[in-house]
Amino acid sequence: MKNAKRKAAIAGGLFAATAAGMGMVAGAIKILMDEALDREEPKLFRKHKDRITGGISDTAIYEAGRAPARALREKVTDRVIITNRDGIALVGHWYPCEDAKRVVLAMHGWRSSWYHDFGASSEFMHQNGCSILYAEQRGQGESGGETMGFGMTERYDCIDWLAWLEENTQQDLPIYLVGVSMGATTVLMASGLTLSNRVHGIVADCGFTSPEAIWCHVAQDNMRIPYGLLRKSVDRLCRRKINCGPGDDSTVMALKKCTKPVLLIHGTDDSFVPLEMTLENYQACAAPCRLFVVPGAQHGVSYLVNREGYEEAVKEFWQEFD
Repeated sequence: MKNAKRKAAIAGGLFAATAAGMGMVAGAIKILMDEALDREEPKLFRKHKDRITGGISDTAIYEAGRAPARALREKVTDRVIITNRDGIALVGHWYPCEDAKRVVLAMHGWRSSWYHDFGASSEFMHQNGCSILYAEQRGQGESGGETMGFGMTERYDCIDWLAWLEENTQQDLPIYLVGVSMGATTVLMASGLTLSNRVHGIVADCGFTSPEAIWCHVAQDNMRIPYGLLRKSVDRLCRRKINCGPGDDSTVMALKKCTKPVLLIHGTDDSFVPLEMTLENYQACAAPCRLFVVPGAQHGVSYLVNREGYEEAVKEFWQEFD
């Protein structure tokens, strides 16, 4: 009888420990998904971004981007507000160019901003005849929405912004979709949708291929967490937050249907979004596709590392497809 009670007590203890362990894992997965998709960032991650990005070694390059980001933020632009198809108010910043040759729709990255991601390249584009609409992504900055969609929901926002541009800019001006990081994924995923004839091309700088792919990379390579153990729970939580799963769509799937010319840009030393993802996009693209790889560049700083080469690649793209 005593042995039976002892065994029951041990079994109960093991069950309680297992349940507690499972509860901790479930809690950790929820925090990770909150970090990925929620507007409000969990406090746990605010001081530990290096765990996610894989670390930044060339801090001087990132510091060099601060002044142009501040200059773009302080520049006088026209504030634009639209309501997207989901009923979310989106905010943009219109920076018109006198005697414009083309129009650019610029989409920034995850937990970033329009002025941070485009500060360095802003004057280059403007001085080369671009009127630019800097969109603030849903769930970020001044735009509405409480969640981000890693490109899967934001691609439809591109279509809604394009409608505004078509109505408010000269009909003979070509439009280019330009994105950095998650913004690059956004415009590449939009390439699989029906785009206006005025869209002449897409420029994507360091985009990832899908939420599933980037989360797997960050979990396994940067945070040393086996993603396979998280996959089912991550899928369930993602669907609950944004009504689609992390593997439901990808840039690769979109680019196989793409009819617009594409310029892909990436740095070789990007530990956040690996170069291999852009190479995969390059192989998948059904439309004319150009590739510009910047040796030594980390995430999102290819323009700062090789300004001359970057500008030349973009100008050649415009010249060919305007």
